[in-house]
Amino acid sequence: MDKQIIEKFSVIGISVRTTNENGQSAKDIEALWEKFWGEEIQKQIPNKVNDDIYAVYTDYETDFNGPYTLIIGLPVSSLENIPKDFVGITIEKDIYEKFVSKGNMPEAVLKTWMEIWQNKDLKRTYNADFTIHGKKYYDGENAEVETFISVKE
Repeated sequence: MDKQIIEKFSVIGISVRTTNENGQSAKDIEALWEKFWGEEIQKQIPNKVNDDIYAVYTDYETDFNGPYTLIIGLPVSSLENIPKDFVGITIEKDIYEKFVSKGNMPEAVLKTWMEIWQNKDLKRTYNADFTIHGKKYYDGENAEVETFISVKE
């Protein structure tokens, strides 16, 4: 277990409200990623801190079985000047459990999420969870993505 405290940060990006029921999230998440890449969303985000892509899972109605919001965007220094049809969110300081997905994407990330959902020992808070797609994300078979799950102490 790799618990760590992550300080408050902000993200601007595009979002979708979805649910894992009936495979809906798979369709919605794929469509959101297609929009992100197809419309070069990362180039439209103001005040970006770096080029790491964040996928933030938040506004959970209950747990991973209920509706939630996914935001795909970049970390920013300010939530000023949010472009039309984009959203901005501030993730408060919290305790996270870190998971690392390695291998071909997006399959490796999906495998990590399956492990998280099946992990009965993980004391999730459902405040906000996120993945970071940094430079290693583009390394083909050696790609890596970090997933952070908000947990109780």
